[in-house]
Amino acid sequence: MHVLLIEDDDLVASGLVSGLEMDSFVVDRVTSARSAEHAMATVNTDIVILDLGLPDGDGLELLRQWRTRGVTVPVLVLTARDAMDDRVTGLESGADDYVLKPFDLDELSARLRALLRRASGRASPAIEHGSLRFMPERGEVTLNGEPATLPRRELLLLEKFLRSSGSILTGEQLKDALYGMDTEIGSNALNVHIHHLRQKLGRELIQTVRGMGYRLGPPPGDDSREPQ
Repeated sequence: MHVLLIEDDDLVASGLVSGLEMDSFVVDRVTSARSAEHAMATVNTDIVILDLGLPDGDGLELLRQWRTRGVTVPVLVLTARDAMDDRVTGLESGADDYVLKPFDLDELSARLRALLRRASGRASPAIEHGSLRFMPERGEVTLNGEPATLPRRELLLLEKFLRSSGSILTGEQLKDALYGMDTEIGSNALNVHIHHLRQKLGRELIQTVRGMGYRLGPPPGDDSREPQ
């Protein structure tokens, strides 16, 4: 899933980006309130990590503005402000979680996944769609109880569809989920990933909506798996 990291400290950001990417997140980093506003308007992010001490403004004010405008993307505040009043203010301003620096990367990753589960209305870590079962934390996929081996970007793509609740996803939304803002990709790359998912998990798993994009198909049954 895509993470927008808003953090001006290069050392902190470097460790975060490396660790989260190893844990199968796609991360784009910006360093200021102004660049954060631009990123929120141009990239389809699933969750935000927000530092409060930005060089051109206060992160809490930025968060308040987003919530006032109806931005509902989950936001995890990551800050050195450890006073109880700061925590309460952060949560009341619209933060979904509040984590203090220094932090444990494994715990932070777990908190991000918990926020994503909450946002999609799930209680269990597993995402199930008929006989398809996906464990994002482990990168494990089974169909009809049999394991399916998917490379990283196919896992990211599958997770994006499974979390979409059947909504139509545009090509740009899917590319952001797989590659982020700045990666140059071939014009056919997304189609190749979708083709591979259909081969491995069933032709009807991903439906093409002509002129609009793609959406998750009906839950696969016991006999839905396509020949390899």
